Amino acid sequence: MSSHDAVGATREAITSLASAVLRVRNEYGDTLGARRLTSDVDRLLADLDELGDPAPGHHPGVNPDEVMEIPDDPYDESMWQDAQSEAQHVT
Repeated sequence: MSSHDAVGATREAITSLASAVLRVRNEYGDTLGARRLTSDVDRLLADLDELGDPAPGHHPGVNPDEVMEIPDDPYDESMWQDAQSEAQHVT
C-alpha cells in the first residue's frame, strides 16, 4: 500500500468516525464527552493533514536485521536481589 493509499484510507476512516461522533452528539446533546469526541476527530484530521510526504529513506515494516529475539528462559533470580516489591512502601 502506498503512502497515498494509506492516507486516503485513514481519511475515509476518520470521516466515518466523524459521522458516528455526530450521531452520538445528536443523541447525547452538547455534553463534555460529545465535545471532546468532536475535538478528537478534528485533531485527527489536522494531524493527518500535517503528515506531509513520507520521510526519505523511511522503509515501512520491520527490518529482519533489527529484530532482537528475547528468549523465554527464566531470568537469573540474583538480578532481583536488591529490588523492592511494589507492595512494600518505604516511608
